[in-house]
Amino acid sequence: WYAIFNSHTLLESEYEKDKTKVIEKYLSKGFRDTKITKDTIYKIADRFIGINLYVSEGKKYFFRKITWVGNSKYSSKDLDKTLGIQKGDIFNQSLLESRLIGNPNGTDISSLYMDDGYLFFQVTPAEVFVEGDSIDMEIRIYEGKQATINKVTVKGNIKTNDHVIMREIRTRPGQLFRRSDVIRSQRELSVLGYFDTEKLGVNPIPHPENGTVDIEY
Repeated sequence: WYAIFNSHTLLESEYEKDKTKVIEKYLSKGFRDTKITKDTIYKIADRFIGINLYVSEGKKYFFRKITWVGNSKYSSKDLDKTLGIQKGDIFNQSLLESRLIGNPNGTDISSLYMDDGYLFFQVTPAEVFVEGDSIDMEIRIYEGKQATINKVTVKGNIKTNDHVIMREIRTRPGQLFRRSDVIRSQRELSVLGYFDTEKLGVNPIPHPENGTVDIEY
């Protein structure tokens, strides 16, 4: 791999980030064992340098068997459908993690549970067997109890009356916690025009000992 930078200075931190991006690209294509074995930097001219990266790709891996452990609310078949990863798909750890938690469109496994009150839900993927180019995964779930909303508070508001804000908030004391209600409330508060949307946040304060959660906007 070869690149030329038209700068007097090669920033080491940026260079390390770029090397990480190279590895991530390989990982997304199933090359789980890819490593950069050596790199060299050399001067070409006064304002140019060259870089050689030596990559050991390893072999390409695929998902084989995916097993769910600890789930009772949803069947393994339903979770398979939400996960959307089939036997024979290219192994991609970051894709797997995004399908389990943190998918921006809210279609991940975590969102499925948290939209039904399971605020204390946890999920942990683990490789349990590797054979040839195939990987078996075990996805371990802790469902916990459904959480009920206790207190809903507003902090930092100096632009309008709190009741104006509370009108837009979809989470109410006594209701079952739902992630989608929190996201909708945050979105509707942002369009009021009173607040800096970059600083508008939601702070859930869970109380697993009694199965409740306080929500601070």
